[in-house]
Amino acid sequence: MFEYVGAIHIHSVYSDGSGEVKSIVEDAKESDLDFLVLTDHNTLRALHEGFEGWYGNTLLLVGCEINDKENKNHYLALGISENPSTRIPAKEYVRKIKEAGGIGFLAHPHEKRNSMKEHPPYPWTEWDCEDFTGIEIWNHMSQWMEGLTDQNKYNYIIHPLRYVLTAPQETLEVWDKLNQKRRVVGIGGVDAHAHKVNLLGFFEMEVFPYKVLFKSIRTHVITNERIEASDDNSTVEKSKNQIYDALEKGRCFISNYYHGDAKGFRFFAEDKNKIYQMGEDVPLSSNIKLRVILPNISGTIKLIHNGETKNTLDGFDADFVISEKGAYRVEVYLNQFVWIFSNHIRIGL
Repeated sequence: MFEYVGAIHIHSVYSDGSGEVKSIVEDAKESDLDFLVLTDHNTLRALHEGFEGWYGNTLLLVGCEINDKENKNHYLALGISENPSTRIPAKEYVRKIKEAGGIGFLAHPHEKRNSMKEHPPYPWTEWDCEDFTGIEIWNHMSQWMEGLTDQNKYNYIIHPLRYVLTAPQETLEVWDKLNQKRRVVGIGGVDAHAHKVNLLGFFEMEVFPYKVLFKSIRTHVITNERIEASDDNSTVEKSKNQIYDALEKGRCFISNYYHGDAKGFRFFAEDKNKIYQMGEDVPLSSNIKLRVILPNISGTIKLIHNGETKNTLDGFDADFVISEKGAYRVEVYLNQFVWIFSNHIRIGL
């Protein structure tokens, strides 16, 4: 298996971000990201103007973030060549993206605000939809803004990575529940805009430089074949398909780089001599073992079964013998801070 680390949910000057596309990619390269997914609001202009492709060893992919006419139900649409109308209901554009061969993720589905009325939340409301690929379970910008108050805003602005502590519990509960019925993939997003704010009436500061956010929420994908970097069009298309295939199948996990580099984490199932990866369905038998391997860092490993903590172990790895059907995933903590969310392995479902 091969692992590639990326940042998903990025905005440029083509919507409401402050960065030029090439400048954003340079920041991603300096942050050692293998891939980057640009998702400007309701536009694929960066795709149509030829920005998608390899920049050294970093692959830029272009999707878009779609919303309905009420500016709710934001949806990260990937692998499409045309974006659907925003005048149709969310269920319709989710269906159209699937029919076009694309994949999509509900963006910041339970977004809330305790302050900043000029920046209202954009939650997902169309939960009777069945055609989405997955959910953005952890969004840096949403979590940062939800905790922001007039009392702490200067600390939040000076330390934009410190206060993004975990994914919303409501989102995790919905995600776990949905995975008991079908595979619903979890990804992480930074929601990077590189906004500039005015402090004290005369000093302008960029609160979320792209390079800073690229050191926060990352999505790691696991592929069966090595991804080759090349400017050849067919190679770019193959590389894109490899990344999107891993995301669609749930062969991925989310980490917070602020707490440590999670590259090398593995979560898989063994049944005798057969291996099952994240995102896969496993027949229930008497020989199933779930295995967790951490990348040379000792952490607290929690096994989650159908949304409930089943077991907790400290160490560099863990083995769990499974006797019940259900949707299993793991959370890893470093010094009591959430570090990693795996995707589910569904057993006997």
